[in-house]
Amino acid sequence: MTEVSLLGEVRIIIDSARANAVRTVDFCRVQMYWKIGQRIVEEEQKGEARAEYGKFLLKNLAKALEPLYGSGFSYRQLNFSRQFYLEYPKVNALRSQFNWTQYRALIQIPDKDKREYYELEAANNNWTARELERQIHSHLYERLLLSNDKEAVLAMARKERIPQTAVEIVKDPMVLEFLGLERRAHYYESDLETEIMNHLQEFILELGNGFTFVARQKRILLEDDEFFADLVFYNRLAKCFVIIELKTGKISHNDLGQLQMYVNYYDRCEKLPEENPTVGILLCAEKNDTLVKMSLPEDNRTIVAAHYLEYLPTEAQLVREVEAVRRMVNSKPLADEA
Repeated sequence: MTEVSLLGEVRIIIDSARANAVRTVDFCRVQMYWKIGQRIVEEEQKGEARAEYGKFLLKNLAKALEPLYGSGFSYRQLNFSRQFYLEYPKVNALRSQFNWTQYRALIQIPDKDKREYYELEAANNNWTARELERQIHSHLYERLLLSNDKEAVLAMARKERIPQTAVEIVKDPMVLEFLGLERRAHYYESDLETEIMNHLQEFILELGNGFTFVARQKRILLEDDEFFADLVFYNRLAKCFVIIELKTGKISHNDLGQLQMYVNYYDRCEKLPEENPTVGILLCAEKNDTLVKMSLPEDNRTIVAAHYLEYLPTEAQLVREVEAVRRMVNSKPLADEA
């Protein structure tokens, strides 16, 4: 063994030990807050007026503990500890890979199904605390519910089923606040594409589970004509290629036709027999749902148009999205209205 290879192996041992030590310390902190919460709740239950007594108890504890141990034992943190124990009463069910920041984000989600979804996805995808908070603040769960039912979303998070259609693996809208795009009237598709490549890790996080990058500006030669697909990914869960075309303006039926051609090419020339049909995503700044509906076959399962937001959406904006989708689903075909 050379001195260089020995050095490399020793460094791996040291780095691994340090990472394990950090995880151990983080989980010890989680257990500490759980035990504090347990004792607070047990003490509260001895009081007659629990709500008032509990508030009084927390304030007195914080007043005594904070000067000794710092802000980690403030009234707010002690209240989180209490809530933590109430939401996760079984200490053996706590996940050792989660730190206190992650659990603190989870316990602030009142909807139990929604909390379960984020907990499962954070565990399945090894999200950091920052990534978990970003997904919560971008309303990932609500965006998935725009095009899927709750049972399907939870089943995929529980690994009970894999995505079956393009709609199940595409969020609409997609949130691209991490690109830091300037607020201006017009910019080119190449600008958007460049920023996505510069933030590829964040973009794959936004795309969702199972995505891997394949190509940028994939050249497709058809006799003497050449075309370039903007971005190509592969989803290992759905076992299919995913082609993304970027449009910074309003989409047209020509855009959908071009994307369909790319999808057909991949299905006929790139896809293996055991793989599923290619999915095409037209990612645009402005979407016309009726145009999309009329441009694609009624049995379409592989082409999806989704629009992107350059900022984190508010809950009110997501509500408007839900209403828009409902109106689209409930609308009658144009031929019937004539």
